[in-house]
Amino acid sequence: MPPVQRLHQKHVLQTVCALEAVVLRTFGPEGGQVLFTRDNGHAMLSRSGKRILTALRLEHPIARMMVECVWKHSGKTGDGSKSFILLLASLLRTIYTAASKEPNVCRAYNSREAAESVTARRLADQMLAFASENLDDLIAVVVAPYGFLLSAEDLTASVQSASNSDGGHVELLLTSFFRTRLGCAHCDFMGELVFKLLSNWNCKNNECSGSDKIRSFQGSVAVNSNSSKSDLCSCPLQFLNDNFPALHTPVSGFPVSCSRLIEGQVIHRDFATLYHGNHEHPVKAAVFTISLQPKWLNTSEMLAIGDGTHGKSVMHFSAWAEGSLEHIFATLQTLGVSVLLSAVKQSEAVLTLATQAEMCVVECVDRDELALFLHLSGVSAVADRQGIQPEHIASLAFCRPILLGAHRYVHVAFPDCRGEQPCSVIICGLGEGQMAQYAGAVQDVVRMLRTTWEPPGATGKAASSILPGCVIPAGGTFEILLHHALLQHGSSHDIPVVCQLLASALLHLPRHIHADNPRRFLQIQSRVCSFYRNPFQPDGLLCEPELSPANHGEKSSQGDAKPSTYLLSGLESVSCKYHLILAVLQCVKSLLRVDTVLHISNKLHPKSLKTNNSSEDED
Repeated sequence: MPPVQRLHQKHVLQTVCALEAVVLRTFGPEGGQVLFTRDNGHAMLSRSGKRILTALRLEHPIARMMVECVWKHSGKTGDGSKSFILLLASLLRTIYTAASKEPNVCRAYNSREAAESVTARRLADQMLAFASENLDDLIAVVVAPYGFLLSAEDLTASVQSASNSDGGHVELLLTSFFRTRLGCAHCDFMGELVFKLLSNWNCKNNECSGSDKIRSFQGSVAVNSNSSKSDLCSCPLQFLNDNFPALHTPVSGFPVSCSRLIEGQVIHRDFATLYHGNHEHPVKAAVFTISLQPKWLNTSEMLAIGDGTHGKSVMHFSAWAEGSLEHIFATLQTLGVSVLLSAVKQSEAVLTLATQAEMCVVECVDRDELALFLHLSGVSAVADRQGIQPEHIASLAFCRPILLGAHRYVHVAFPDCRGEQPCSVIICGLGEGQMAQYAGAVQDVVRMLRTTWEPPGATGKAASSILPGCVIPAGGTFEILLHHALLQHGSSHDIPVVCQLLASALLHLPRHIHADNPRRFLQIQSRVCSFYRNPFQPDGLLCEPELSPANHGEKSSQGDAKPSTYLLSGLESVSCKYHLILAVLQCVKSLLRVDTVLHISNKLHPKSLKTNNSSEDED
């Protein structure tokens, strides 16, 4: 029988504190990086909380349970992995402290530990119930007014006009994200790159019907409905997230600053036939998901052909297949096709006929890339060899090889006939590890933006009070405002304990953000509290006194400090913060429901060891 371990509160707290100690080294805008050395000698340097937690070899099931909760949250919002662990540790400590102090805690229970566990579970359930019912309304009424709304037009602003509009705020939101994920060296560059990517995917004439199609941002049209605004943003962001593997190309061996946008689509395969160099001008292409040469008979077998009335004729299958292929290529030449994209590997006969017809063949193309190509070109794939129609033929601005790093791919572009020009992004890195980190950060920032503009009602309630596109100054502003709002709400209702516990746990995040400068934390807390008591000047929270480096925080020689548009520590999404609190509270409830751990050995049965090779044994 497998060994049984009784799980106590201290075991859960010790586990989360161990994870907290790891992510604390990288937390906040001034956080460092963690260096991991793998068994093969390769080193990984990262600030990403998700990558760090993934690299840990966690054996305890409670630790794996915590990390799975982090993965689920970050997979939805793209942000908050490190904040998740810190808030989780703070909530557990707060709940355990309150449970141990509750009067008469041992009555009707066999031990004090059992009584404290029951009390902790009850507090966790009450906190989750309160947050599910009241938290979004509280944030919308008390916290959100101190931020501001980013509209759908802000994502479509050109880079040149971003500084003169709220598009600059979108770019600041992106830069703030990359600063905490990648550091200060390239955060501005990556923020501008993603902002250009979003601006280029401004499809004004497309309609969206589902997550697999692009919808127009319609930046020039005034929209009065908040849900309409959120749909205009969330739909193309969902498209970018779903198609990101096909829209980006990783290139190793080059610095990150070489990353750039490129028009059209990069198909991550090379030409299977000779490139004739005659496809720089507009060309036509066809997509095949089947082999052009049937393979259900061998070339040495005979084929009976007839209609049942005039008898049957017998011929070699190879001769019939060759004639069928020649007819297919004659049809393609009639339609002007010079590029063939195939999801499967074609036969040598197909490649030979394509070479004779001066057609380029790209085979074994990833199906996701083909799906994106079909969507962007507006055609359908050929499913019947004998039924090639004009609706299967795509018009391309060009089709040519492109060398990216050590690999040669196929580069295609689409005619700018619908007021749009799709683009792909090239993400460079000196090594594969750095390249993967930057690519993951770009996809995560798209998820973060999608959550920011998430349509109301996506949280499970009939409607959400948090308006889409709401952002707030970073650096602990959200947590400090919500802290005071919870204390005030608890004092005016009959749930003071739950509000006090959640309010106390929230301050753990801004304290660690400014752990290297506690005075800075007190100044921000005092400043936020002053604006909280004076709700008639909410916009002033976005500005700070403009201080020169020479006076180190003193006023200017003209007297009072001048206001500027410099934000506290960037911007962050209110919706992402809301989802973070709910996800952590759900994780707390799940953790406190576990009271027993069964340790099951992973060793193989002795009989199976003889049949497995050494590599499988090591795995």
